[in-house]
Amino acid sequence: MPDAVDDDFYKRADAHIHLANAQLGEVGRGKVSASFMYAVARFNAWISACGFDSADEMRASRDEALDYFVNEYRQMLGQNLDEYIANFESYLRPPDQNG
Repeated sequence: MPDAVDDDFYKRADAHIHLANAQLGEVGRGKVSASFMYAVARFNAWISACGFDSADEMRASRDEALDYFVNEYRQMLGQNLDEYIANFESYLRPPDQNG
């Protein structure tokens, strides 16, 4: 996760996850995931654009922005994959609560 997160970091992330989970009733996991990734890519492109005064300035920093977001995503995904590996049974095979 990012080095310094504010108090509501996980609340915001959870709100997005809850929305994605709600969409699972309509379509499969792959489609929800693809839409979620597109949305974060679109939002991050907008965030990047807000920091520039011109398209030329943005174009000059395109690869730097791309590297930043890809590296951050890779780190976050790696940490979450490791967590799921370490907790696979409890996350995906919770004990039967009826017995």
